[in-house]
Parts: sequence; structure tokens; C-alpha cells
Amino acid sequence: MVTPTASSPTASPSARTPAPAHGETSLDGPRTWIEFPDPDGPTARSGGDDDGGAQQVFRCDLTWLTSSWRCVFGTGCRGIYADRPTDGCCTLGAHFADADDEKRVARAVKRLTAGQWQFKAAARRGGWTETDDDGARKTRVVEGACIFHNRPGFVPGDRKPGDAGPAGFADGAGCALHLLAMAEGRDHLETKPDVCWQLPIRRSYRTVERPDGSSYLEVSIAEYDRRGWGAGGHDLDWYCTGNTAAHGGAEPVFRSLRAELVELIGQPAYDVLAAHCEQLLDARRLLPLTVHPATAARAASTEGTATGARNGAGRPKRSSRG
Repeated sequence: MVTPTASSPTASPSARTPAPAHGETSLDGPRTWIEFPDPDGPTARSGGDDDGGAQQVFRCDLTWLTSSWRCVFGTGCRGIYADRPTDGCCTLGAHFADADDEKRVARAVKRLTAGQWQFKAAARRGGWTETDDDGARKTRVVEGACIFHNRPGFVPGDRKPGDAGPAGFADGAGCALHLLAMAEGRDHLETKPDVCWQLPIRRSYRTVERPDGSSYLEVSIAEYDRRGWGAGGHDLDWYCTGNTAAHGGAEPVFRSLRAELVELIGQPAYDVLAAHCEQLLDARRLLPLTVHPATAARAASTEGTATGARNGAGRPKRSSRG
């Protein structure tokens, strides 16, 4: 059973003029969705009722989950603000979902060394958390971005500039908590704030009432597009989920973000979801079912054939998750 939590990044509306979309596709378009009852959840019958209806139902956006999106931080990401292109989506800091989220991150922070974290000294002086204007707790912003965001040019440990480092951290730039997870052989879900590892997956909840008066909790798994950031999301100068630059992944999202999805909905539900995603990929060989518009546009531009646009992510070979 999934427990509802609130962890959403927010961008405040501003008078800033957004930069050109740089290859972004429309926020609205045809989507293929699947609904299925939580295979590990209770039913009304188990609770003593007679109708036997599921008390929790997953509603998942297969168009997004079978897209070829991948994170392009450091390899094409322009940053959400044009004047800070190397920040990625880390400019605003991260809000904590709840006290447990903050405590888990705090345990990871204690293990960070100065060789992994550029702003460790700043954290000692002024702390690594702060509250926003509404009193919500979040990671502190230092020198214009999240305190855990190592800036370009930072050299981890005692390495010298030019030395090779872990994949994605050639010069130490990027999330210090992600670097910690890599160094310890952990998944970054164990070290980063919930909202950081959940992006760009959006989990939301609503109560749905059936015609017979019974109800169930609907758990939606979908794309975290600009609108997920609130009204200010439309002011972001660049965003990745609908951008063709970020739709060149070797694996579809449901495979590349398997660990994140399992954490969000549980292994039994993920197994059901993955089976539906695989079926959709197979069906695209015969039927022109909905493909994410950015994936289709990327395929059309790189392959130059209708087949590439129709198949989207296709059936790529499996590879280990980064």
C-alpha cells in the first residue's frame, strides 16, 4: 500500500521572460494510460465489505514510461535558468517531503567529506538547511544554487585537475549526495532528498468515488512536466521532460528508472506495470500507438525515417542502470 506524501519542487512565478523552448514539444497531446488495482493492496471485501473492489488503483502514463527520456545533466542540459546553465535543476534547492526524508539525508550528510562536498565548510558555518517563505524546510541555497551542488571545476578528494573520476563527475561537478552514493556503492535513492530522485516522475493522489458509492485511492504515476513546479514552472527557461535533447536514452523510462518506480509503487505493482509497458512496446511494431512527442521528434530527426518516429524507444538491449 502506497502512503501519500507531499514532495514537490516549486518555482515561484516571476516577471522573468522565458528563453526559447529549445526543442520542447507541447505539454498536451495524446497519451496512453493504464489502470490496474494494487496487486499488494487491500480490497473492500478484505475490509469486511461485500463488493470486493480494490481500495487502491494505480493509473500510469505509459506514453511517458515508455519514452526514451534520460537525464542529460552535463551532456546537454541547459539548466532551468539561462543565467545558471550548469546548475541543471538544482538552482532552487530541494524541499523535504517530511521529517523522515530530512533525517535520512542528514545521515548521508554526516558521511560526506570535504573531498566530496565543495560547500562542507559553508555548511559548518551556516548549516545545510533553511526554510522558505512559507516555512517549509529545504536544502540551503549557497552562492546561487543548492548547497549540495558542486560547481564546475571542483576537484574531488586529492585528485588534480584533469584526473579521471567517476562517470558523470569528471571534475566533481554535480550533486555531492549523488557522488557519495557512487563512492559507497549505494543507490542515490538512499542519499538524496525524495524530490531529487523522484524527478522527473510525478506521483499524485486523488480519491475516486464509484457509481455505487464506494471509493478508492487513485495513485497516478506520470511525467513531471513544467506544470508540476506550479505556476512558476512556465517561467523556467529550459526543461527536459518534453525536450528532444533529453530523449536519446538507450532504455525506456520504466527500465532506466526501475529503482525509483519500485520505491514509489512497490515491487508487485512495478512488475505489473513493466509487463504492460513491454506489451505496449511490442504492439508498436504493428500499430501506431501513442509515442511521447519528444521521443518521436528525436527519433525522426536522428533516424530520418517514419519507422523511427513510430517505434520510439523500441526494444533496446538491456544495459546496467547508471
